[in-house]
This record gives sequence, structure tokens and C-alpha cells, in this order.
Amino acid sequence: MTVPDLATHDESVRAARRFGARTVIAFTAIFLVAVPFGVLTTLIVTNSADLLSVDRHVASALHGYALDHPTVTHLMRGVGAVFSAIGWWIILTPVVAWLLVRRRPRLAAFVAVTAIGSSLLNGLIKTTVHRARPHFADPVATAVGKSFPSGHTQAATVGFGLLVLVFLPFLPARTRPWAWVGAAFMVVLVGFSRVALGVHYLTDVVGALLIGSAWLLAMTAAFSAWRSELHRPVVPISEGLEPEPEAMDGTNAIAPD
Repeated sequence: MTVPDLATHDESVRAARRFGARTVIAFTAIFLVAVPFGVLTTLIVTNSADLLSVDRHVASALHGYALDHPTVTHLMRGVGAVFSAIGWWIILTPVVAWLLVRRRPRLAAFVAVTAIGSSLLNGLIKTTVHRARPHFADPVATAVGKSFPSGHTQAATVGFGLLVLVFLPFLPARTRPWAWVGAAFMVVLVGFSRVALGVHYLTDVVGALLIGSAWLLAMTAAFSAWRSELHRPVVPISEGLEPEPEAMDGTNAIAPD
């Protein structure tokens, strides 16, 4: 084996080790998120008295606040309308189309599959757990379907995560942490709106945060594995999913995937 061949082999080994380490970290993170979700689901299915007491207390307190503050209630209704299932279709469909125009079919597929898969997963869990929504004599809002986990919150967790992962390469490095902070704030706002409007319990929102995060982590790990199989570098998540230079300048010719 020649010196160049040895160098290439060593670099391949190092790349494989880096990918292996990132894979272990990713799936450890998924495990750490999925286990609490499993515990929470078990407590809900078994009708844990302590958990139900906390849920009812929080729901009652926020319902009283909503009744006393109609302006806040109106704002929460707006948040729920904008970030509904239809709202996310309106937000993410142009993103997928834009990625296809920029000849990024792999990234477009990632966004579409992750968003649609999350919605299907939420519906499956709702059907399986079959938890009734909170009920009030004087509701400020109503919603159909089952309660656990919150569909709005899970969609926001996955949707805002997708937006950050796709557009992170366009942001200056110093502002990228703030993109995550902003996304986290919006997810919390959406979750709070569902409890404040009395259409979900607190644990519905917590469960949605957990399963949405686990799903997004799993799909991101799968996307990184896909890139590795295609001999694309597996980059730190802090750089976005596809930070290649051509993805950051629409004036340049973009090589197809």
C-alpha cells in the first residue's frame, strides 16, 4: 500500500469513527427522550392519581386565568390557528418546493417525511392512548379528537426544528444559538396556548415535546447516515443538515444530489 493509499485509509477510518461516535450520541439522546415519554404514557394509561391531580390543578388554574384575561385568550387562539396542522402545511410546503427548486431533493424529502411521519405518529399514539380532553362548563375553546399527546405541540416541536436545521447555514455563526432559542420559545408558546385554552392537559404538552424531540432526533440521525452512505461529510448539527457552500448562495450553480 502506497503512502497516499495509507493516508486515504487512515482518513476513512477516522471518518468512520467520527460517524460512529455521532451515531452513538444521537441514539443515546433519543433513548433519554423516549424513556421519559414511555413512563409518562404508562402513568396516563394507568390513570395515575397524582398525575391526574397535577393535570387538573394546572388546567383549572389556567382556565380561570383565561376567563379573566380575554385579550390573552384571543392571542392564544391566534397562536393555535397559525400553528395548526393546516398552518404547518402552509409553512412547510413552500420550504419543500424551494429545496426542490434549489436541487436539494434529499433535504426536501427529509422535511416532507419528517413532518408527515410526525403527524401519523401523533395520530397513532392518540388512538392507542385514547385520552379524553379536559372538560369545562364554560370553555373558552374547543377541539376535536383525543388529548394525548398534543398535536399542536408535537407539530411545533418538529416544525420549528426542521426550519432551524434547514436554514441554519444561512445564518452567521454568532446568531445560530439564538435560532434555537427562538424556536424553543415558540414551541413553549404553542404548548402553553393549548393548556391555557383548556383543550389539553399539561402532560399532553410534555408528552408531545418528548415524542416530537425523539422523532426529530431519530430522523436527523437517519439523514446523517444517508449522507455518510453517499460519501458526504457528516457535519455537526450546529452547522445545519446540508451546509455545503452551494446551498448558501442562490446565485451559484448547484450541483445535483
